[in-house]
Amino acid sequence: MKRIKIDRKKCVGCLTCTTACIVSHGGVETRSRIAITSQGKYTPIFCRHCTKPECVYTCMSGAMHKDDETGYVLYDKERCASCYMCIMACPYGVLKEDSKAHKEILKCDMCVSTKEGTPQCVAKCPMGAITLEEVEY
Repeated sequence: MKRIKIDRKKCVGCLTCTTACIVSHGGVETRSRIAITSQGKYTPIFCRHCTKPECVYTCMSGAMHKDDETGYVLYDKERCASCYMCIMACPYGVLKEDSKAHKEILKCDMCVSTKEGTPQCVAKCPMGAITLEEVEY
């Protein structure tokens, strides 16, 4: 399974990754699926697509689910009950409510739903701080 990793020493906080995420998921009306921390500088935090994802275990509707083939934790907005248990359960704080569409969750989907198929935050990072690495699943 592949996961997005960030080298915080290389990250300059330019937020190009968030712009790439927005553009790859539909443009202006879309929000970034990347959580940002600002402890000294803006730094992205990515969904870890956990082996045992708490967001999936707490999701009563099945909207959060783990893809058996890829190992990615995916979200189906059509099944979402908007209870936000997944947001509360995520130990990394990477899930967030869509502030414009309300009742939807924003989370990294590894760009599987886009035509590029490769996470655009990785492809567009000018500093090479964001990489896609193979991890044991």
